[in-house]
Amino acid sequence: MQNKISKPKRIEIFSWAMFDFANSGYTTVVLTAVFNTYFVGVVAAGGESGAATFLWTITTAIANIVVLISAPLIGAMVDQTASKKRFLFVATLSCVLATACLYFVGPGDVVLAMTLIIIANIMFYTGENLISAFLPEITTPEKMGRISAMGWTLGYLGGMLTLVLCLAYINSATSRGETAAQFVPASMLIVAVVFALAAAPTFIWLKERAQAKPATSEGNLVRQAYRRLKQTFEHARSFQDLFRFLITLTVFHSGIMTVIVLAAIYAQEEMGFTTEDTIKLILIVNVSAAVGAALFGFIQDKIGSKKTLMTTLILWIISMVYLFQLDDRFSFWIAANLIGIALGSSQSAGRAMIGLFSPVERCGEFFGLWGLATKLAAVCGPLCYGFITYVTAGNHRIALLSTTVFFFLGLILLLTVNESRGIKAAHGETD
Repeated sequence: MQNKISKPKRIEIFSWAMFDFANSGYTTVVLTAVFNTYFVGVVAAGGESGAATFLWTITTAIANIVVLISAPLIGAMVDQTASKKRFLFVATLSCVLATACLYFVGPGDVVLAMTLIIIANIMFYTGENLISAFLPEITTPEKMGRISAMGWTLGYLGGMLTLVLCLAYINSATSRGETAAQFVPASMLIVAVVFALAAAPTFIWLKERAQAKPATSEGNLVRQAYRRLKQTFEHARSFQDLFRFLITLTVFHSGIMTVIVLAAIYAQEEMGFTTEDTIKLILIVNVSAAVGAALFGFIQDKIGSKKTLMTTLILWIISMVYLFQLDDRFSFWIAANLIGIALGSSQSAGRAMIGLFSPVERCGEFFGLWGLATKLAAVCGPLCYGFITYVTAGNHRIALLSTTVFFFLGLILLLTVNESRGIKAAHGETD
């Protein structure tokens, strides 16, 4: 039964949430605001038009595909051996070291940059899945929403703090006459240090409550993990609402990942945003997302995960339609804040719902499937956006409006998920 081994203390719950604070600086600075533009504009510049951007998308796609394949397997392995924390430490250390090594990437170091980003991304996403798998162990179903929201809220704040520290350094370096080839690599050290320091509480106070499964003679650990995954899919009927929700999550997350990856490009191409405008946009959206995650976390525990997620998907649809028809910057900032609220609330509610549907003894495996779903969405959503902009001769507005389809279909699919039945299945109960 859930949470019967030892009741987690507040410091343990906080230390779990601090990991979201720690790793968010990586996504904000490396993947969204600073290093991605440095890669395209400096590291891989000088080739054919569009080649640098294409190389960056290939880099992120390779990492996503590796995680897509490996996440369920790693999840099954850590459940078998009760080693989530040990695997999480390895993933965290590897991501921190790979990020720090970006310090050595200069103009023309394309292969080095791609290799380090692939390693860092794989380890980042693996760690994201593993830390989420602790959620069913440290809280009850009644508090799942607010605890998940605590992590997401701290995550957005951590991303903002790391970005502000890097920008302060970049502004100082710029005033001294340094170039991007000098100050961007150095800012990667800031990201690595913040990640390492902020993640320390997780490894000091968070406990591993899962129990290792008895060793078998049925092959090595990898084969056992594959066999365990096979059994999970064979018994999908017993967890039908979990699998229905995984499909639902893949669909609406395709829309979310499209917005995350391409929002800055849309702001630049359609609204004429400068780099400074884009950074302000990211900071403001992070604030709105933190508010959305915190607010809807409490709402979720009051009205249920399904109703909360339906509300956030409706908010996504309204925001996207509003964004499609506006032309002035003031309205764009309003839309950006609505999207931020929808972003924080939907990501938090989605993770909490997976936690509700996951038996404690298989939470690593099921959150591995969650990782598979989100990485598949990270590939499908942006590709659809890119394809539509291609066939419409660069019409970003049409491509953005088409993203609304993901949220609408996700809303329809969510209606087929039975929340109470899914929770009972996680506890070994039947209707």
